[in-house]
Amino acid sequence: MANIKSSKKDILRSRGRRLRNLAWKSRLKTAVRKSRMAIEAGDAMVSTELCRQASRLLDKAAQKGVIHRRQAARRKSRLAKRLVRLSSAGEG
Repeated sequence: MANIKSSKKDILRSRGRRLRNLAWKSRLKTAVRKSRMAIEAGDAMVSTELCRQASRLLDKAAQKGVIHRRQAARRKSRLAKRLVRLSSAGEG
C-alpha cells in the first residue's frame, strides 16, 4: 500500500468505484439477459417491458460513466433489433 496520505485515499476511492461499477454491470447483464430470454420465448408483451427496463438501465449506466454512451447505444440497438424480429415473425 502507498505511503502518501492522498494516495491511500485514492486507493480507497478507486476500490469503492470499482465495486459500484461491478454492481451496475451485474444489473445490466441481468436485465439484458432477462429481456433476451423473453424475446426467445416469444412473449411480446413481457419482452417489450423488459427491453424498456434494460434500455433505461443502460442509459443510466452510461450517464454515470459505468459504460461508454456508445456502448449503451449499441446494446440498446441490438436488443431493439431482436425485439423487432420477434414482432415481425409473429405477424408473418
